[in-house]
Amino acid sequence: MEEQKENRPQGARHEAVAPAHTPGKQRCRLDGEENNGQHCTSSSSDYSDPVYKEIAVTNGYINRMSRNELRAKLAEFKLETRGVKDVLKKRLKNYYKKQKLMQKEPTNGDSYYDYICVIDFEATCEEDNQSEFTHEIIEFPIVLLNTHTLEIEDTFQQYVKPEINPQLSNFCINLTGITQDHVDKADAFPQVLQNVVDWMRQRELGTKYSYTILTDGSWDMSKFLNIQCRISQIKYPSFAKKWINIRKSYGNFYKLPRNQTKLTVMLEKLGMNYHGRPHSGLDDSKNIARIAIRMLQDGCELRVNERIHGGQLMSVSSSAPVEGAPAPQMPCFRN
Repeated sequence: MEEQKENRPQGARHEAVAPAHTPGKQRCRLDGEENNGQHCTSSSSDYSDPVYKEIAVTNGYINRMSRNELRAKLAEFKLETRGVKDVLKKRLKNYYKKQKLMQKEPTNGDSYYDYICVIDFEATCEEDNQSEFTHEIIEFPIVLLNTHTLEIEDTFQQYVKPEINPQLSNFCINLTGITQDHVDKADAFPQVLQNVVDWMRQRELGTKYSYTILTDGSWDMSKFLNIQCRISQIKYPSFAKKWINIRKSYGNFYKLPRNQTKLTVMLEKLGMNYHGRPHSGLDDSKNIARIAIRMLQDGCELRVNERIHGGQLMSVSSSAPVEGAPAPQMPCFRN
């Protein structure tokens, strides 16, 4: 639902963000938390080792390289050479940093989570989208990304039958490719959500494997899922209360402005093309997963940066403890 997300409200509440610091491992906001233009700070002991001076010198050299020089050096290390200049610089800097720090103290390169569930809902919509129009989820896709293999391991997709506006607008059909027949034959949202929970349980998410949710922006969870749960008279599912907003992570990691974090633009900046049908929930989710994979390859430590509390969208501080989502459970119906 990218066109719907572009006009999302700007008045969400935010918590104060404290400086990131994890003993023994420098995070320096690689996780996507905004830093309001301020540089990371740390104690002198963090950077007393000469390796950090070497990294700083190397970064200065990389900043002076042309795009062709960057591509040549990346090719020398058998790294991806596609992307705009800022992306290439970030990729090369992280490669050198990782190599230097591994020489100092080898790490296993583990991610925060074993799996990331990429979700991009499609919802009912009209061309003018009046403020009183109620969006209902009509496609529930999940792309299961293994953070260790950096591969899409599995997918889930089901259409959903809307209750308030059961007749799809021509605009919605043309935008999403979801037909009236698709939703007429689909289950209502509570049953689809139960199928989602069963699917996640079968993959032992939240029990054997740690995981979190990742979305393209804030709206999927804070608006679409929140509204849908109210319509279906069920409580908001606990496993979806925190997520990674990849737009925020992408913009902060690659130092790109907010207007360059639209899905198609993020792909373009990474030198990638969109695969599939735009505004198909499953295809959008797969392309978002491709961006997440590239970011992990480039050294970004993706972690939860948003949550919903009391129906309100809030930021998650980069200093907050890293916790995977709980084992999925079907929420209770509202009284």
